[in-house]
Amino acid sequence: MFKQFDRKEARGRRQKRARNKIFGTPQRPRLNVYRSLSNIYAQLIDDQNARTLASASSLDKSLGLEYGGNCQAAEKVGSLLAQRAQQAGITEVVFDRGGNLYHGRVAALSEGARKGGLKF
Repeated sequence: MFKQFDRKEARGRRQKRARNKIFGTPQRPRLNVYRSLSNIYAQLIDDQNARTLASASSLDKSLGLEYGGNCQAAEKVGSLLAQRAQQAGITEVVFDRGGNLYHGRVAALSEGARKGGLKF
C-alpha cells in the first residue's frame, strides 16, 4: 500500500527539479558535481552546444590522492577544476550540485573552486 522510501529516486527528483532552473552557456557553463562513495567528479558543461569544457576528478594522477572520498580530496578537485577553467578562459559558472545536499564533500568542492578563482 505504501511505497518504501528510495534514496536514489529522491535524489533523482531533486536533480530534475534543479535542472529545470539551471542551464549552462559557453560564457557561464554549468559546474556539475557527481559524488560516489569513494570518489568525486566535477565537469564544466556548455548545455547550448552539449560539450564538456573542463573536468576534474579525485582519480586524476596529478592530485596524488590515495583516497578520493573525503572533504580534503573534494577541495583539491575543486581547485584543480578552477585551474583548468582559468586555462579555458572561464571565470563564472552556475553550480549544479546534482541532487546532493550542499554539505560535506559537495560544499568542500565548491569552496575549493571559489578559492581557485571561479565565481558562482
